[in-house]
Amino acid sequence: MERQRLHKVLAQSGLGSRREMELWIAAGRVRVNGVTVDTGATVGPEDRVTVDRRPVRLRMEDSRARVLVYHKPEGEIVSRSDPQGRPTVFDNLPRIKGEKWINVGRLDFNTSGLLIFTTSGALAQRLTHPAFEVEREYAVRVVGELSEEQQRQSCREIVLEDGPAHFDSLVDLGGEGSNHWYRVVLKEGRNREVRRLFSALNCMVGRLMRVRFGMLTLPPRLKRGQSVELSENEVRHLLDWAGIGTVVTDQARSSSPGGQGVTRPSAPRREGQKRADRPMRGRAR
Repeated sequence: MERQRLHKVLAQSGLGSRREMELWIAAGRVRVNGVTVDTGATVGPEDRVTVDRRPVRLRMEDSRARVLVYHKPEGEIVSRSDPQGRPTVFDNLPRIKGEKWINVGRLDFNTSGLLIFTTSGALAQRLTHPAFEVEREYAVRVVGELSEEQQRQSCREIVLEDGPAHFDSLVDLGGEGSNHWYRVVLKEGRNREVRRLFSALNCMVGRLMRVRFGMLTLPPRLKRGQSVELSENEVRHLLDWAGIGTVVTDQARSSSPGGQGVTRPSAPRREGQKRADRPMRGRAR
């Protein structure tokens, strides 16, 4: 297993946030193998770590990240259990021994489309943290039609109850009768944000489907309720794109010079940069 940043491992072990752990390390409260360390230190599973001279049981990030793409149907909740007994997205996922699937973001009960799961907490955090502005793309069917001014306003600023919001892009896809389709992109994942933005423009959403999250798109042949696991090469590509160099697949580690893992690139690419937004292949479940 690759060595990992100490503050990250302490946070994964349940001691507090990463920022708090950095402050603890800077204050000299943390020792590795009996030696006080500086911020930026790394640890492996063989190291003995203490905080205020008390041993810490480390929880290391599994180096063999797995990623699953799931086509969520309407009528499922993104939760491991539901007091109302409604079906959950986890009911249809393949079982994995000794690990658990972590959902990357959420989709509400009446929204369908692309939902990503991973065994890597670091990857899930990276893809959903607001600072990295990972794009979410949706196909939206509304009752009625936006005027040209409303379309322009949707990409400027609309004040919602939890603060201003806007679409980064909106494309008119046309429609028939009272139904009209749009394709929208935004870089945050607030609760029911797409629906609330259209509601603020006096349009009711009839159907909402996520078709892309970052560099991953919903495979066109993946049926509702089915999932497909990314190959090792595809996971490595995703980790490179996300800028995570410490969580690598076995194949990525063995194929890199000296077995040191992939090189850490910059943060996720912004709109307009080259990206591999192609459907990932694999076996549907």
